[in-house]
Amino acid sequence: MTAQRRGNAKAHDANGIEKKIKRGNALRQASAWRGSRVPVLLLLGGLAATATAAALYLASVDSEVTETLVGRRELVAPRPRVYAVPCSEDYDSYKRYPGCTPHRCGRAVVDNVVTREEAQALMRFAERGMSLAGSEGGASILDLHSGALSMGKQFVNIYRYFGDQISEVFTKEDFQLYRSVRTRIQALIAETFGLDASLMYLTKPTFFSRINSTAAKTQHDEYWHPHIDKVTYGSFDYTSLLYLSDYGSDFTGGRFIFMDAGGNRTVEPRAGRISFFSSGSENLHRVEQVAWGTRYAITVSFTCDPAHAIKDPDVDPAADPAHASP
Repeated sequence: MTAQRRGNAKAHDANGIEKKIKRGNALRQASAWRGSRVPVLLLLGGLAATATAAALYLASVDSEVTETLVGRRELVAPRPRVYAVPCSEDYDSYKRYPGCTPHRCGRAVVDNVVTREEAQALMRFAERGMSLAGSEGGASILDLHSGALSMGKQFVNIYRYFGDQISEVFTKEDFQLYRSVRTRIQALIAETFGLDASLMYLTKPTFFSRINSTAAKTQHDEYWHPHIDKVTYGSFDYTSLLYLSDYGSDFTGGRFIFMDAGGNRTVEPRAGRISFFSSGSENLHRVEQVAWGTRYAITVSFTCDPAHAIKDPDVDPAADPAHASP
């Protein structure tokens, strides 16, 4: 689809979309997304502190950054910069999958797997999707797999709510880039941690996030609490973040912080930068509150358990996005 066609289509449908958004804000206490309430709670539950995370947080030295692992101006290439940490016992509570379940744990950063141009294209993708709605607080979510989009204090399923108009907001090229990037991240994690990529599965929640300095309206906006992905979600074995905007120029605050017993260590966001890590309590983490500007990122998560696998989304609104073709 050409840029001109997208522009004409978006202009043609602007009034219709605006009316739907207004109607959705008026009715969001109803059951617009009742069938997906549990996935939403699961998605956002990871943004609240668990009891285990809180205990580990209190045990950390302080709440300030004591070491910058990778700064904004550094370029980590061609190989990832890897920081090994001992694996926690979290994985012992789950079935182990040889070739996938973490046996070497740690965290890593790399800057040359996704280009800045691709990151900027994905940010425009996210901006178009989130232009349909957005949170009243500082954190908005767009989950292309389930269709969850923040709308006020609630969520709607964009595939059901906006119907055929979605094909005028997103293009097949958008989804092709999304799938390409996801595949590269999967291969990167497998190579770095010595895994069989075919035994890793995309899992939920995997989503775009937009964070700004707007005051929190609900607990779901309080993204800065410490948490452990494996404890919160269960299915997570590996977590990655692809940053789509730059710390220091597009926003301040919003740094990702690993909370270790010896101090707190940060990775400064840079468009195209991938930060990835094993998901157990060896990588307790939080995100700083954004001070100004807007931070865009994609969280891409993987599981070793095929029962928790999800497939890639598709722009075709006639397809069930939760079971679309990879």
